[in-house]
Amino acid sequence: MLSPLFIDTFLLDYHLGHVILLGFIVSLLGAAPLKSQRVIASVFGGFGLIFLVAPYTTMPKTYVLIGIPLILIGALLWTMADS
Repeated sequence: MLSPLFIDTFLLDYHLGHVILLGFIVSLLGAAPLKSQRVIASVFGGFGLIFLVAPYTTMPKTYVLIGIPLILIGALLWTMADS
């Protein structure tokens, strides 16, 4: 069994931006087998919104700025998706 001190020292190297980015990648991998452009677009747009509304004090500003292109990519993918 792992000691709480080991887990704490491991987690100190990461911040909220890393967690949201990991969730974004896992969501894209989970949505890929569906082969739906609208689902992929909603993942992009949703995580772009999450990056923008996340507290900027818990992660670097570059992670907050990642949200703007993700929302734009999501909107473009949504409009280009087949009905």
